[in-house]
Amino acid sequence: MNAKFDPQVRMIPVSQINILNPRGRGKKKFAQIVANISHLGLKKPITVSHVSGKNGDARYDLVCGQGRLEAYIALGQTEIPALVVEGTKEDLMLMSLAENLARRQHTSVELVREISSLKERGYTHTEIARKTDLDVTYVKGILQLLAKGEERLLQSVEKGQLPLYIAITIATSDDKSVQRALQEAYERNDLRGKSLLQARRLIENRRMRGKKPRGAPRKPSGSPVSTEDLLKTFQNETLKQKMIIQKAKIWETRLLFAVSALKQLFQDEHFVTLLRAENLDTLPQYLAEQLGHSKGSP
Repeated sequence: MNAKFDPQVRMIPVSQINILNPRGRGKKKFAQIVANISHLGLKKPITVSHVSGKNGDARYDLVCGQGRLEAYIALGQTEIPALVVEGTKEDLMLMSLAENLARRQHTSVELVREISSLKERGYTHTEIARKTDLDVTYVKGILQLLAKGEERLLQSVEKGQLPLYIAITIATSDDKSVQRALQEAYERNDLRGKSLLQARRLIENRRMRGKKPRGAPRKPSGSPVSTEDLLKTFQNETLKQKMIIQKAKIWETRLLFAVSALKQLFQDEHFVTLLRAENLDTLPQYLAEQLGHSKGSP
């Protein structure tokens, strides 16, 4: 790109800036931008290009920073810090595209690592919350999860799929406490329907697949498996299968004994009459078939 910047930041009236290709933005995201600028100020000036107005008045086309500009307008500001750039239409479009890509939203893990970095540099929880415009309780919880390597839970919290206090409970408590916390979340209407099912699925995935989400690098689980280890595993599995077969044979024998005993009992008319009198003359389908009673009764 051959665009040229004026290195000096200018204060430009927002009324003189044209948004040529406005982009839609969710209300929640926009409210966050407004809150950040209100609390922390504008961290990065917008970028504009100078154009001539109809009457020769100074006008500017917006290159980068629609969200920041609209937030300034929402806050009632009449001027905004801006860098003025000169270049062809193609250069300006490429510049806008490049900034949009560079402004890619951080993943949850990247976000909490930045919070952790502030903590390592000596900032208190309150100072981190102030600098990041986050709630101090949220910061404490995030740091607690990060210290335990709970990246799977962190992603769910950042995506709004799981309340922070539930994530901390999952990371620090036993199964009984976790189930109790889920019940309380249901009663408080924090987790209902699909959200509750997602939370239970998350807990199961964490138990089966670990704390890191799919695609995260994992450390080797141990030393390479040897031939002796494989042979031992095979022998153990064979022994388990033999025990299952043995138990199945025992239950088959018991079932045959029960069928034989019932056949003898049902040959006694007094016994059958007593069963009918007590409304106990129906049988499970399998037993009825074994005894030759297709309708399930003696």
